[in-house]
Amino acid sequence: MDLGFVFYALIPSWNSVALLAGFFTYLAIVGSILPGKVIPGVVLPDGTRLHYRCNGLLSLLLLVALLGIGAKMDYISLTVISERGLELLSTTFIFSFFVTLVLCFTGCKSQSKGSSLRPHISGNLIHDWWFGIQLNPHFMNIDLKFFFVRAGMMGWLLINLSVLAKSIQDGTLSKSMILYQLFCALYILDYFVHEEYMTSTWDIIAERLGFMLVFGDLVWIPFTFSIQGWWLLSNKVELTTASIIANCFVFLIGYLVFRGANKQKHVFKKNPKAPIWGEPPKVIGGKLLASGYWGIARHCNYLGDLLLALSFSLPCGISSPVPYFYPIYLLILLIWRERRDEARCAEKYKEIWAEYRKLVPWRILPYVY
Repeated sequence: MDLGFVFYALIPSWNSVALLAGFFTYLAIVGSILPGKVIPGVVLPDGTRLHYRCNGLLSLLLLVALLGIGAKMDYISLTVISERGLELLSTTFIFSFFVTLVLCFTGCKSQSKGSSLRPHISGNLIHDWWFGIQLNPHFMNIDLKFFFVRAGMMGWLLINLSVLAKSIQDGTLSKSMILYQLFCALYILDYFVHEEYMTSTWDIIAERLGFMLVFGDLVWIPFTFSIQGWWLLSNKVELTTASIIANCFVFLIGYLVFRGANKQKHVFKKNPKAPIWGEPPKVIGGKLLASGYWGIARHCNYLGDLLLALSFSLPCGISSPVPYFYPIYLLILLIWRERRDEARCAEKYKEIWAEYRKLVPWRILPYVY
């Protein structure tokens, strides 16, 4: 693929704008009207708390059903995303850039004193645009932070399904493609089954909404996490039975650690006395959980996430480093984020955090790091 073709393919079209606008409009409407469990967020410093309607799974299933019906009636093409991937990428990037400029401008103008909308202005425009100014900006009663991360996860699945349709259409469907699609679909569906756990994550409760999060949710997650599928469209990989079993094992272990750790932390925040692995939880200073996975490593959920990322790439074999972009990037990101988490926790919990570090010395991988 020459550079001229890539440059031409990156030019946004009205079709890509319409696809993106239609996707966001759908999510905004169904997210507001479909039934779902309403989950209270964490208590903010001013004593208030946001509430989140967790109907992402129903929204996703309905969208997939509507797309299937539309394709059956020849209203839409299931391969349109895979055929317009680059222009959708550039369109989404441009949207992310401009929406964060608007967020930065409106945040600077905000007079709110509440924790959600109070502006945090450093005086450095680039810094404020990148990290954001407001914690939980809203648009037409839609929590934008929660909305964007939902859009990114759904977008990832839609890209994968379009790539799968393209693979079937071209007659290149392989065991590798099936395995990759299966792992990603299970991971994304599980995310929406447990969508309420997202309400207690660091991104939702502490990070302000700037370009870093918006770009990460709308561009980075769907378009880079799906690299393996794009790669498999033009590269044939033959997997042995042993490699398939080993790949499934990596996925299963990663899922158990990732989901188990996040569930334990979420349940602990809701009920600090809830048993962990059948035993009363060990709590440091009445605040920090040191039982279950959180008694093994201080950021053991990151280990599960890394194993899952690796399982998405293993179906591509080892002939090229390209399909391993996601786990390599994630390793760098999570080590950087773990260092940020450690610094913030040390400042917030002080001697309690020092005691926790003595009790749980490992950061992510026990006996290694």
